[in-house]
Order: sequence, then C-alpha cells, then structure tokens
Amino acid sequence: MPATVSRRTRVAGDLAAVSGAALGVVAAALVGRALLADGVNIFLPFPPLLAEWLPHVGPGTPAAVAVAVLVVARGPELSARLAWGPLLAAGYAAAVTWTVALALVDGWRRGVVERLSSSQEYLHDVPRVTDVAAMLRTFADHILTDRPGFWTTHVGAHPPGALLTFVWLDRLGLGGGGPAGVVVMLVGASAPIAVAVAVRALGAEDVARRALPFGVLLPGAVWVGVSADGMFAAVLAWGVALLAVACARPRADVVAVLAGVLLGWCLYLSYGLVLGALPALAVLVATRGVRAGALAAVGALAVVAAFTASGFWWFTGFERVQVIYAASIAATRPYAYFVWANLAAVLFALGPAVVAGLRRARGLPARAALLTAAGVAAILLADLSGMSKGEVERIWLPFAVWLVIPCALLPRPRYWLAAQAVLALAVNHLLLTVW
Repeated sequence: MPATVSRRTRVAGDLAAVSGAALGVVAAALVGRALLADGVNIFLPFPPLLAEWLPHVGPGTPAAVAVAVLVVARGPELSARLAWGPLLAAGYAAAVTWTVALALVDGWRRGVVERLSSSQEYLHDVPRVTDVAAMLRTFADHILTDRPGFWTTHVGAHPPGALLTFVWLDRLGLGGGGPAGVVVMLVGASAPIAVAVAVRALGAEDVARRALPFGVLLPGAVWVGVSADGMFAAVLAWGVALLAVACARPRADVVAVLAGVLLGWCLYLSYGLVLGALPALAVLVATRGVRAGALAAVGALAVVAAFTASGFWWFTGFERVQVIYAASIAATRPYAYFVWANLAAVLFALGPAVVAGLRRARGLPARAALLTAAGVAAILLADLSGMSKGEVERIWLPFAVWLVIPCALLPRPRYWLAAQAVLALAVNHLLLTVW
C-alpha cells in the first residue's frame, strides 16, 4: 500500500474513532435527559456533565484564546527545539496561564473564589480544625452523616489529607477561596510537566516532547481551575515522575523515598487514588526498578504509619464513606446509565486528540505504552467499581493526564491541538460548570 494511502487510511481511522466517541457523548446526553424527564434525579442539569447551559464570556476569555492560539501555532515547534529545562518552564507557564484564564471566563468570584468556599467544600470545615492532632484522631467519627457534627460533603468523602492540606494553607495565610484556588491551579497545572518528566525518564524523550503541548491544552484544565482533584492529579503525577527518575538514575535514593512519600500522601487525599498505584507499578515493571521501588515503599509506608499513629485508620474511613455514598445522590444515579455515561463525561476532559491518540497507542515505545495502559486501566476500574457515578470529568483527572501520551503519535499536531482548545473554550463559554 502506498505511503500516502496508508496515511489517509490512518487519519480516516482517527476521525472515525472521534466520531464514534462523539456519538457516545450525544447518546449519554439524550439518555440522561430522558431519565430527568422520567423523574429520575441524576443531579446532572446538563448530562453527562455536572453543569448548566449558560453561554457567557468573561475577563479570562481574551487570555484563554491567546494562549490557545500561541500553543497551537508554536507549541509543536518549540517542543522540538527548546532545551529540556526551558521547555518545561515554558510548558508550565503556558499551562498555568491556560488554566487560570479558563477559570476567569467565569469571573474571579464565581470562577475562583466560590469554587472551594461553598458549604460542601473543604474550606467550609477549616475553621473547625483548631487542633490538628485531635482532628486526625477523631476524623472518622464525623464521617457518617447521621451523627452530630459530621463533616461537610467533600471533607467527609475524602481521607483527612485533603482537609489537612487546606488547613496548612490557611495557617500559611493562604486561606479563603481566592488564595486556595490560586494554589490549587498552580499545583494542578504542573501535572503535564510531571507526565513529560516521567516519560522522558523512561527513555522516550521524543514522545515526551511531542505530547507536552497536548498536556498543556488538555480540556481537563477546565476542571483543574478550580477543583481539588486537579491538585490531586499533580501530586500523583509528580510521585510517579520522581519514581521514574529514581529508577533511571543509579543510587537516586532520596528521590525514590520522596516519590514514595508523595504516592503515600495520595492515599490520604482521595480514596480513589489507591488506583494511582497502577502508573507507579507500570514504572516499576517497565524499569525493573527493584531498589527504587523498595525505597519508595518505605516512603509510602512512612506516610501510612504517620496517619495511623495519629489515629486515622484508612480502612475505617473508606468503610464509612461507602455508607454515606450509598445514601447520597448516588442512590438515585442508576449504575446501568453511569457505567457508560461516565466514559462520555470524561471525554470532555480528554478531548478528541486523546481519542485519536489512543487508537494509535500501539506505536508507542513499550515503556510509554505501559504508562498509558495504566491510566486507561485506572479509569476502567474506577468506572466498574460504581464508586464514581457522575462528575468524573474532575474526579478522574489524576488518571486522565496519562492518556495524553499517545497524542505524540498524531500527524499534523496543530489541527489536533486546535480541536482540544476549541472543546475547552466551548465548554467554558457555553456551560457553567460547578468546578
């Protein structure tokens, strides 16, 4: 088969995959609306997303459009020719600007300040924590909502590490929705940089370079600004990245332990991040990094030991969260719908380029392919568990960032980058998302 025909066939396959994904999204929207019309309260005003139809522009619109144009026009070229350090710095600057600009499409107060300061969010319970040791010791006692003094929704549904993070920020003078929202975005926007570091450490620098612009313009940035899950994504990504670096460098023992500490900390940010073990295991399998893996395990176990000694037993917390989850809005969200509509929802965070990239993932170097497979497996396991019925466009960000890697294989990357940017801009300007 001539090369030109072969290329056209592959591109046609990419477009067919994207079209199929789009049809899945439309189906999820139609079925979701039918459920609402039948009186089934799925708590999604704009299924499959937690959002409502509200076309609008805001102060972040010009900056968001400008960043999109610059990354589409210059991103692939700069990724190819810049030295590694400056490339990471430029990528991070672009990711931060993109994320903040998207948040400011909704305005400073509505788009940033109010995201983390509602009655259901972490900041609501920060003033309750006057004694950190006592909070940790009694945390599980306040998870069940049929008891006095129960935690607000997001605090009780997560291990205490998430609340503790915002307590520390408050102690540092970064309390309140504005400062906390900015910190969340600054941390969350570093996730694509961590993914690039991990891929390069696994010996695929060219893949890391070509995938980086797609990480920067990932439509999931809509929810990184501002949701704590965006920050969780970055913590996990850096834990995996440092583990990859430790496996690649002889005697990088301190880096390995630090990787383990970050990965262990993830367990106390969100119960679902136990699936974050999959990309970490992918790194260890790919590199056979026995020494680095053992030292990382020491770091992770140190975190577990610290929380356990403080009085919080992870399994008790998880058991009680399952109780409140079963009695929450999840009770009226049918598994038969969400088990496939979740995948439609996460497509809004992934974008068409990721769909096309995944179709080509067989062309990745083996180690990079393992990382991608780990991200896919984490999403599928989370989906089948039934513990994520809806709102996965933000909840699955820690796994979604790894699915950007195969975008490195896409021909004519500027077209695909433009598609990613258009989707993100459309979501942020046509819908009002909760996060």
